[in-house]
Amino acid sequence: MLRITITFFLFLLSNILFAQQKPNVILICMDDLGYGDLSCYGATKIQTPNVDKLAAQGIRFTNGHSTSATCTPSRYALMTGVYPWRSGAHILPGDAALIVPTDRLTLPKVFKNAGYQTAIIGKWHLGIGNEVKKEWNGELKPGPNETGFDYSFIFPATADRVPTVFVENHQVIALDPADPIEVDYNKKIGNEPTGKENPELLKMKSSPGQGHDNTIVNGIGRIGFMTGGKTARWTDEELSTTFLAKTLEYIESKRKQPFFLLFNMIEPHVPRMPATMFKGKSGLGFRGDAILQMDWTVGELMKYLKIWGIDKNTIIIFTSDNGPVLDDGYVDGAVAMQNGHDPMGGLRGGKYSAFEAGTRVPFLISWPQKIKPQVSDALVSQMDFMASFANFLKVPLNIKQDGINTISAFLGKDKKGRTSYVQQGGALSMVMDGWKYIEPSEGRAINKLVNIELGNLKAPQLYNLNNDRGEKNNLANRYPEKVKELQEMLEKIKKQ
Repeated sequence: MLRITITFFLFLLSNILFAQQKPNVILICMDDLGYGDLSCYGATKIQTPNVDKLAAQGIRFTNGHSTSATCTPSRYALMTGVYPWRSGAHILPGDAALIVPTDRLTLPKVFKNAGYQTAIIGKWHLGIGNEVKKEWNGELKPGPNETGFDYSFIFPATADRVPTVFVENHQVIALDPADPIEVDYNKKIGNEPTGKENPELLKMKSSPGQGHDNTIVNGIGRIGFMTGGKTARWTDEELSTTFLAKTLEYIESKRKQPFFLLFNMIEPHVPRMPATMFKGKSGLGFRGDAILQMDWTVGELMKYLKIWGIDKNTIIIFTSDNGPVLDDGYVDGAVAMQNGHDPMGGLRGGKYSAFEAGTRVPFLISWPQKIKPQVSDALVSQMDFMASFANFLKVPLNIKQDGINTISAFLGKDKKGRTSYVQQGGALSMVMDGWKYIEPSEGRAINKLVNIELGNLKAPQLYNLNNDRGEKNNLANRYPEKVKELQEMLEKIKKQ
């Protein structure tokens, strides 16, 4: 009997030690943060000391990418390991149905299959429910929980779209049953004031022609119409700190077992309405203030990981869903107070664009226990997190996907990463060994509403990113054989 008891005790002890050896993983995904928005990436008009500290203790990638220059597609790829243009993923309205298949292996499910607790806190924007028309006052599913997260605390879309409420697991928080929520993206409902009809009620003006003039919530016009849910509506100035509080609460409760947390922060997406203690601090308008708020939030997270004694064995990944944009719906000082700041970091384009600033984003990985501080030029992608962590955690994939295993690059052991990659702006681009081909497109060349070059041209474009990262010299006429090679490769990938 004694021998059986000792054997059982040793078995439990070995399992506990194995569980503790697995690193926690926190994936921080920013919203519209540009390659040049951090001082560790060369920004001089704004300082981000906490993110800089994260970069200094791990890997700072100079060629890290989202798949797409807009949010919903890139987040779809991060979750599924599949290029989003295969399924037609696009920026979703706030009442969209779920677009991530619930019967498919996803990034959080990889961690669940490896014995991790999983959670998402922050922005979602991948749809909820099976239909557009949904009962916001009841149980909201399928959603994040059905795609692999044990716990979710989110808002459904983005801060500039209704409904402006928090959803915890399957329920809207603080909802009064006597004041049910209704949402419509096609026509006005109820008697709520709108930015278009009642501009005198706005504390932040909407930019003309961008659609942010529907239902007013917290003095800010939104996209879409909403009525009801008065007690459930958020206050913009408290969004970031609410998500931080929920994040710290979650980590404290799970710190004795391995966890995977997708922390989808909201900065510096519009409407930029940071907490009062950050307003006016950057000198770059509310967009700069939001970046300072983001940096403080990362610092608080790092501080508490250290207090709880789990900082050394926690992998922190810091990145952004797409590139930057200044005027994206509101007059908030981002343009008027730019003050020489270059959120694109010398790259061409920005959010919505096929040029590099659309998908080349900040990309940091820290794991103090294993990763040595370094700068890496390896080509890495958020789409590869799923295949890479599946390999790392020895979880079988058994599905077709575009993501590949680049865990060696993520850990700093491989300096090359991917050899080829497809980027999605308006047009698709084929990148291979430093060459970039942008397929011909009939789309407009410039989005005049946001003043960003989209990279659309009726003729092929070819750039050598090794010595022309700013994509200033189109070499398509000079190297027609390279154009043909990359064009054929892109067509082959499309057909796979």
